[in-house]
Amino acid sequence: MAGRFVRASKYRHVYGQSTKKEQCYDNLRISKNAWDTNLVKANPEYIAVNWEAAGGGAFAVIPINERGRVPEQIPLFRGHTSAVLDTDWSPFNDSLIASASDDGKVMIWKVPENFSLYSDAEEPVDVAPSLTLTGHLRKVGHVLFNPAAENVLASASGDYSVKLWDVEAGQAKLALKHKDIVQSLCWNAEGSLLVTTSRDKKLRVWDVRQETPAYEVPGHEGAKNSRAVWLGEHDRIATTGFSRMSDRQLALWDARNPGNGPIGGFTTLDSISGVCMPFWDDGTQCLYLAGKGDGNIRYFEYENDKFEYLAEYKSGEPQRGVAFMPKRGVNLHDNEVLRCFKTVNDSYIQPISFIVPRRAEMFQSDIYPPTTGKKPGVSASEWFGGKTALPPKISLESVYEGEGPKEVPSESKPVVSTPAVAEPPKPVAKPTPAPAPEPVVRSPPPSMNDNKASLASQASKFADKEGDVSDDETSSFEEVPKPVERPSVTAARQEEKPRSIPETPSISVSAPAPAPTPTPATSTPTTTSAPTSSVSGAAAGLKDVLSDIKGTLERQNQVMSDQSDQIALLMREVGQLKAKLNQSSDREKDERIRELELELEEARS
Repeated sequence: MAGRFVRASKYRHVYGQSTKKEQCYDNLRISKNAWDTNLVKANPEYIAVNWEAAGGGAFAVIPINERGRVPEQIPLFRGHTSAVLDTDWSPFNDSLIASASDDGKVMIWKVPENFSLYSDAEEPVDVAPSLTLTGHLRKVGHVLFNPAAENVLASASGDYSVKLWDVEAGQAKLALKHKDIVQSLCWNAEGSLLVTTSRDKKLRVWDVRQETPAYEVPGHEGAKNSRAVWLGEHDRIATTGFSRMSDRQLALWDARNPGNGPIGGFTTLDSISGVCMPFWDDGTQCLYLAGKGDGNIRYFEYENDKFEYLAEYKSGEPQRGVAFMPKRGVNLHDNEVLRCFKTVNDSYIQPISFIVPRRAEMFQSDIYPPTTGKKPGVSASEWFGGKTALPPKISLESVYEGEGPKEVPSESKPVVSTPAVAEPPKPVAKPTPAPAPEPVVRSPPPSMNDNKASLASQASKFADKEGDVSDDETSSFEEVPKPVERPSVTAARQEEKPRSIPETPSISVSAPAPAPTPTPATSTPTTTSAPTSSVSGAAAGLKDVLSDIKGTLERQNQVMSDQSDQIALLMREVGQLKAKLNQSSDREKDERIRELELELEEARS
């Protein structure tokens, strides 16, 4: 029976829900450039997509609410003289976007107010860049804004360098020299460190303001591209890449000491040839892996330095690019914890919502911890001056209630200091409070095994120590008849057995008794008061134990109630799927029904 229990997690039954074709962003001409990029980026207001444009490079910006088929002629963001390879939205200004191009330039753009794809003009007016940043000698393949400092931008080029720009001043302040082309880059949560992967198969962690790599270690051994993503405020890095045999791999690294190799080694995912695009969601503590060339998105929960597999969104429509929206833009009323946008057939973008199946008609605070808002931690001048700070967080409950985002105090915010030299940095090793090694918002509900162990330990604390006669031969309990509470303890233990609580072999362990044994031994003449006090103390202790057991059983009942809700949702989804049998092929229908029935059986167990 014990083998049928599964790991407790709030996100174990998260499922991906696709959008109908008429609610997608259709009639697009997505770039067919072979450069390895995500093609699309999103924020709560707009979606940016690399455009297949003649006569120079361009990208399109689509308002998030203008779904459906876009007009044949739409206003484009033109200015580059060659193909646009990458874009990135500012995390603190939803109308500010940076672009990287094959022409070796980085451009900054501002989306006009009330921007729309629909206008009465015969020919739409294209948008011009607000700022052009020059300095790279070859094509610029990646741009990425700092997640904590305003207007600080990193750009990676084919000239083997990563430049750090002060967008306000319009110039590059720092440069990180590599030995080969940079394939991916990612900031840590406080924006003081940068991790990069390169074509020379090296993983580098940079103390950016020292312009030197703090660590340089061998990464994935395969010849194909590798990606890296920082796990939010953890001092951990996840990478995806390939083995020498071209198997796709996943690895977890300690940012403070990656020289020891990945934690637990490299994990083989599959043998598909497409690059795995990793995305980290700090709210759910989940890592999402979207494969290029296939339609699947698998997701894992990070716990105890491991990635616990949760589920996989499967689709027959392959994607070349995927973007994830910041948490402040999800639909809180539908229990949507994440939303991504994937390109399909280079012609339309399909939103996919990841939903926690719950029926409650109220704000779910346990799945929506505070998240980063639109206020930066430091300005660009402060950041280049050496200051580092996490951006303040907002309460999603205030957004759920229709109010403006409200800032919340961040007790777990680390005290940050900039490393003076390129020593092994500890930028994200947060001094968390002693009682809890993880942030309070991340602690999952107790599992069934934990509940059983706590019940057994509480019961054994007051169990009869019949095997400890040799230790207590001098105790006054030998001079007193059997205590009255023993039948109650025996009955309590018998009551626990039907609930599949394993008996603990800790009877011989010297657990503290409710009434200390030395006291009666020293006062043997007064045999009348000692048994009475010990019996009453044991009875009081037993009463506390039984009340604790009752509370634990109530929590277990709540867990079972939640599972029954999940069963009801799965049954409803099975019914909906059977009603839509005429919309998909027989093979896909059978596979999906089998998956849902397996989940249903697993939930019932």
